[in-house]
Amino acid sequence: MPDVLGIYDVPGDVAEAVKRLRGRGFTDLETYAPAPFTEVDDAVIEKPSPVRWFTLVGGLTGVVTGYAMTIWMANDWQIMLGGKPFSSIPPYTIIAFELTILFGGLMTLLGLLICGRLPRTTIDAGYSARFSGEEFGVRVRCLDRDVAEVEALMRSHHAKEVSLVGA
Repeated sequence: MPDVLGIYDVPGDVAEAVKRLRGRGFTDLETYAPAPFTEVDDAVIEKPSPVRWFTLVGGLTGVVTGYAMTIWMANDWQIMLGGKPFSSIPPYTIIAFELTILFGGLMTLLGLLICGRLPRTTIDAGYSARFSGEEFGVRVRCLDRDVAEVEALMRSHHAKEVSLVGA
């Protein structure tokens, strides 16, 4: 399957081209930009990131681990201090909170690495050094029969250059 690469000068044209390509059913898109632009991100990313689920699982695991660990330790090695109960929840909240933050942060990092497919050891075939300077790129993976349609759509949205990257 060939990749069609369109090169643009302004992020607005990139966003419009991506929206039209998504509307036509092309979902395997990659954009290249010298800096983050919200209009391009909004056009490419339609749904929230799944990283938030990693954070939730990590946080819940941390709070459960914090309370379970402290209650288990207090009941296993009982030390009577001033007639207070062995398993008193309020002091254990600090440990549970700290483990919530720790596990949530670690799981967020893990989620970023997994969902972002990091680290990347190879550079995309469509990437060019000029995308780090001042130009924008859109790479679309499509079938051979769709190449003409993708090229025409990119040119209609002011692509200054359209080329095939891989065949």
